[in-house]
Amino acid sequence: MLITILILILTLVVVPVMSFYFGTPLNALQTEVLTEMGIVLAVVTAVCFLLGEITRNNSQIDKIWSIIPIYYVWHVAYAGDFAPRLVLMAVVVTIWGIRLTYNFARRGAYSWKFWTGEEDYRWEILRQRPGFNNRFVWMLFNLFFICSYQNTLIFLFTLPALTGLYESAPATIQLWDWVLAAGIIVAVVIEFIADQQQYNFQTEKHRRLKNGEALGPYSKGFVDTGLWKLVRHPNYAMEQTIWLLFYGFSVVATGEWINWSMGGCLLLVILFKGSSDFSESISAGKYPDYAEYQRKTPRFIPFMKFGK
Repeated sequence: MLITILILILTLVVVPVMSFYFGTPLNALQTEVLTEMGIVLAVVTAVCFLLGEITRNNSQIDKIWSIIPIYYVWHVAYAGDFAPRLVLMAVVVTIWGIRLTYNFARRGAYSWKFWTGEEDYRWEILRQRPGFNNRFVWMLFNLFFICSYQNTLIFLFTLPALTGLYESAPATIQLWDWVLAAGIIVAVVIEFIADQQQYNFQTEKHRRLKNGEALGPYSKGFVDTGLWKLVRHPNYAMEQTIWLLFYGFSVVATGEWINWSMGGCLLLVILFKGSSDFSESISAGKYPDYAEYQRKTPRFIPFMKFGK
């Protein structure tokens, strides 16, 4: 796990730096907006770190993961005088954010004491592992990975919106903009269905456990029906799809298949690979049938298995 984390932090530096050299350089307006958003990024990162250290709840970033991207894209839309393409991009991100916020909120993640609420269960498990059970080491992990890495990643995967501020970018909505927007909405709907299936399964499982009833089809402990029968992580798959499609807006704006705004979506794919590895190691330890589920069900892409 430590090696995975170090690789993720390294890629946070390498990928954006490398991608910066692709495509048309930033103009003065883009540089100004990027600086303004960078200041917000620094403030949000510092607040997440301090609240996490004070409250011992290290999921502060989770509370804003679905909210702060909405600010970033609307900030760009404002800077671009609400050009139709920028507004379309902001609207689809807002729809994405509303769905994810709702799913997070119904699990008890928000309260009037905004620093409290559900903490990612994986952090407590990781805190008990050798190396991470040192208080100072955990503080560094919270600062550099949980807060800095993830906040910077959010910032980066919204940057394709900034390409809409090029003078050469289309002022009106193009056909491919509509196609990309429709693809994102479809992916959001699939995410909603997947999360609802998991929510229904876990709610019923815990109800039966609480009442001492026979678990029946819930005895495996994990959902493997519906969309979860096709892939082990349908919600993760759609999350990656959404931001890869969002990068497509920059291709329409610049006419360049590879440009400097690609870093965020690439890093997100790498993050989900590492995150799903960690989650699955926990599930395999808890549920005897999970190894068989891994063997027969693809991770992200339906009907495809890479390796054993």
